[in-house]
Amino acid sequence: MYILKNAKIYTLEGKNNVDAIVVDESKVVYAGSLRGAEKYTAASKIYDLGGRTVLPGIVDSHIHPGMCSRSTWHVKLPWTENVTELLDFIREYGRKHPREEMPFIYFEYYPTSMFDENGPTKELLDEAISDRPVLCQDFGEHLCWINTKMMELLGVDKDTPNPSALEVFVRDRQGNPTGWVKEMAWVHFADNMFNAIGWAPPEELTEERMAPFFELMMESGITAIFDAFIENDRQIQTVYEMDRAGKLFVYYDASVRFWRYEDLPEKIDKLREYQRLYTTEHIKFNTMKLFLDGTNESGNSASLHEHIHDSGNYGEIMMEKDELVRCFLLCNREGLDLHIHMVGDRAFKVGCDAVEEAQKTAAENGEPWICRPVFAHCEIVDPSDMKRPAKLGIFINWSCHWSGGYFGEEAMNYYTEEKWRRMYQFNPMIKSGAMVSFSSDVVTAYEMHRAYPFFGMQVAATRVDPEFPLDPVRYPESMRPEASARLDMDVLIKGYTINGARQLRWQDKMGSLSAGKLANFVVIDKDPFEVSEDEIKDIRVEAVVFDGKLIKGSLENI
Repeated sequence: MYILKNAKIYTLEGKNNVDAIVVDESKVVYAGSLRGAEKYTAASKIYDLGGRTVLPGIVDSHIHPGMCSRSTWHVKLPWTENVTELLDFIREYGRKHPREEMPFIYFEYYPTSMFDENGPTKELLDEAISDRPVLCQDFGEHLCWINTKMMELLGVDKDTPNPSALEVFVRDRQGNPTGWVKEMAWVHFADNMFNAIGWAPPEELTEERMAPFFELMMESGITAIFDAFIENDRQIQTVYEMDRAGKLFVYYDASVRFWRYEDLPEKIDKLREYQRLYTTEHIKFNTMKLFLDGTNESGNSASLHEHIHDSGNYGEIMMEKDELVRCFLLCNREGLDLHIHMVGDRAFKVGCDAVEEAQKTAAENGEPWICRPVFAHCEIVDPSDMKRPAKLGIFINWSCHWSGGYFGEEAMNYYTEEKWRRMYQFNPMIKSGAMVSFSSDVVTAYEMHRAYPFFGMQVAATRVDPEFPLDPVRYPESMRPEASARLDMDVLIKGYTINGARQLRWQDKMGSLSAGKLANFVVIDKDPFEVSEDEIKDIRVEAVVFDGKLIKGSLENI
């Protein structure tokens, strides 16, 4: 048992700021005045935190540990909008690393804005390297650019059907693939290529490969995560083995991805298998994951408005309302939650309509409503739908570090500037009572550092991205419009703690600091409510306590 005192302790419960907390084993047993803590005479240690700030452990409620860990072998491209410079780098890299050394090269990232809505071509990439398969990933991670050799080895031609409405090989007027690929469609044919070249990427999700990801979580004060979909069985086996060995210092909630209603029962069976084999005190599985549409930058999000340069094109949607209703009803009967990637305003409307009808149908059938709908991203929402999440019990999940210029202006290839300016607006939902949680959604080692929660908080509070700012000539101080979309610190702290715990159904054990809850908390060097907005990202995590045990830093006043 130990006592923490002389700190700004934000409990996120009742009287938010208290003077002391008492920890016994893995739990908080008291949070209140220092005088009240004095009765815990069994405390073996009293830590004076010297005025530092204490927050509940951070919850990153949408992240991709598998994708981040698998990407460590990718080659980083220089950041440039100049195609010639990019191709020169690729050409020189290929010269220095011959085919025998690197039979397949995966580059990341090229700016999505480098090409218009028609995208790049395989022939252009051939100018740099043509003797082996090459892939260039776009900055948004939903588009890629491949050369002719890769297309040939994949076995994809004009007669090859696209894997789905979202996973697409962009084609010319004759139906031939151009070399521009949407939503990782190439992965369905990857084995053809790897078998042909007699090589496989170093992507096995071992403890060694996943360790940097979990180390970052610990360093960042993140004590609970939602894995937005499990990459493969090896990934979850590794996480389970780490937990059994006492090396997992994060609560881990994970989902299984499905594509259509037809494959949902099979994927639910896979989730049940994971539940049987890998559930522990720290690991659980209770969520199915669906991609309903694509992205605004790719032009394949589901829009209520036709594309400005392509009459009749409203983007893509994976399923319409009736099929989505069936998915919700099946998840509800199975007692599972449904976490949906949705970006466009038409996807959001279809999602809300489906939840409303599914809830009505369940009530008519005498079935209790159990399923928790979580809508991730929701980048553009029609004003008429802003109050529906609160009414329907839909959780909204937003990746805060996208709030500034991270994806820039690429969506203007498809949307008017007026619509672009309405993107990333969550305050009307929050004011109406919607539950909003925050996350990073980092998907690669390249951007893993942006999972740092205080970086995300700063971008959401300012609408300015310190790494990728918008043009200050066009956008004063590089702030992404509109200013009304900036988020308050109180909203941000709740979204990264108690609201994240609520999304994951862990609110009874974490997300706030009160008697009976887990002693998961972070000690930081500055009070986020008192620093200037442009200093939030510089807040340092000085100590992390997980299940009552110190796993990083020191509780001593040094």
